[in-house]
Amino acid sequence: MATIKDIARLSGYSIGTVSRVINHHPDVSDKARAAVERVIRESGFQPNSNAKLLKQAVSSAITVFVKGNSNMFLEDILEKIQTHLRNSGEESNVVFLDESENEIKAAIQTELERHPCGFIFLGGSLNHFRQSFSSLSTPSVLVSTDASGIDSDLLSSFATDDYKGSYEAAKLLIENGHRRIGIIGGYMSYGGNVITSSRLAGTVDCLKDCGIEIDLDQQFVPSRFSMDDGYRAAKKLLKRNPDLTAVMAHSDEIAIGALRAFNDMHKGVPEDISLIGFDGIEYVRYTIPRIATIRQDTEAMAKKSVDDLLMRISYPRKGVHETIPFEVIAKESIRKI
Repeated sequence: MATIKDIARLSGYSIGTVSRVINHHPDVSDKARAAVERVIRESGFQPNSNAKLLKQAVSSAITVFVKGNSNMFLEDILEKIQTHLRNSGEESNVVFLDESENEIKAAIQTELERHPCGFIFLGGSLNHFRQSFSSLSTPSVLVSTDASGIDSDLLSSFATDDYKGSYEAAKLLIENGHRRIGIIGGYMSYGGNVITSSRLAGTVDCLKDCGIEIDLDQQFVPSRFSMDDGYRAAKKLLKRNPDLTAVMAHSDEIAIGALRAFNDMHKGVPEDISLIGFDGIEYVRYTIPRIATIRQDTEAMAKKSVDDLLMRISYPRKGVHETIPFEVIAKESIRKI
């Protein structure tokens, strides 16, 4: 039996457009409506009437939780998600949370007060999901963090492999001759942040696999995912380790702050110290020098997340967990020694 995903593939239109045609939304072009209805007739597709009635009974918008008040990477995904939702005729409410806040507690309160038809979490703590997600009854997607270990049919996730990405970043520094490498990353105490722990583990394991000893008490400084905190952490790291030749920053925002800190400390990048970030935000293309990074595919994350959520809102089914490929971008901030 054909599914809504099959109808979208055969018609050439998005799942959101197909859903609007099935639910008789007016904001669909005549061309799109005709194409989708033709495929529905030819495939013998039968909409799930219970799911359809449920969708029509729910009037509240999708709620998007953004973990971090100034995270440019998540804001980039947010912009793309809002575009895809808007193109699918869906409204959204956005809630910004501090890195230290519990996003599941916020979602439980929102579910009670607003009865949203879906949740999208941009960033999140797996500990919070393990402890409390079972209290939710709303279809959800976790973006940028792998939730495959969470036992719930209501949850999907789309994320880059942070461990492999950081491993490749450290490998790039080592291939360019660097052995005294410092690390600036997130705070481990914020609800068991899986991004922080995965990126740190990837960096450390790569160094160890290449026979490079590292003392985390000396060569690792925690930081929020912000330029201000990256600046502070970079100064602390370099004062503690003046002989470093390279730094791995676990976000591009941290790397931008570190770049300014090194400049203020009269350390040239890459002449005196090489630098690589993580995420691939637009800003690193315009820094001087351009900062090397691990680029995540935010467009793929946004589209897959929206398509998956809209499909499961209309046609309940088990969530999926998908790893989105990353790309190593070697730019001007790394010097071979």
